Amino acid sequence: MLQEAIEQLRRGRPVLLFDFEDREGETDFVFPATHITPADIRLMRKEGGGLICVAIHPEAASRLSLPLISDVLLRCGGDIASLVERRGDLRYDSRSSFSLWVNHRSVFTGIPDRDRALTIREIGNAVERVMRGEHYVFHEHFRTPGHVAILRASEGLLESRRGQTELSVALAMMAHITPAMAICEMLDDESGNALSKDAAKRYARLKGIPFVEGSEVVRAYKNA
Repeated sequence: MLQEAIEQLRRGRPVLLFDFEDREGETDFVFPATHITPADIRLMRKEGGGLICVAIHPEAASRLSLPLISDVLLRCGGDIASLVERRGDLRYDSRSSFSLWVNHRSVFTGIPDRDRALTIREIGNAVERVMRGEHYVFHEHFRTPGHVAILRASEGLLESRRGQTELSVALAMMAHITPAMAICEMLDDESGNALSKDAAKRYARLKGIPFVEGSEVVRAYKNA
């Protein structure tokens, strides 16, 4: 199933990615950011229901000067700094991977499907360019605050953190595509909680979308 998922990503199509039972225990839609369309945004918000984000490679984040938002807030000092998550705040990890929330400068409000698709594609384009070694001035193309959350993968990827951010970027690396991935959690319409793994698998079979578990990604990435 992992190889099928990799081939699907190479074609610009989505996969479903479950992390771990002892972590978030969530299944995410994962799309290559450079191929996102308004229809893909609609799919994620209607049939996913979670937060639509873009996970990017840590090297790209460094070259684009994209910080972790927790580091930015700590520098603000005062009451703002006291809001920053502390060890133990997250029951599933030591920290989150949120960077900036942005809109592309060409969009209007930034929230319609077309606006978010354009912003996400352009984030993917920015990552592609800097990973090729090109110079790219991020603030010339994007503004913050915006409606697309950028997630900065941990240095060392799966060696240091195994969240959906790192797992999806690792999938991109194994597929040899731009390491910028749009992700969105799947929620249960009845309970409002994370969709169960069994329900996500049934959805994957019904829609013909490959379903991959984090443990598969970790094993394959170690052996790549």
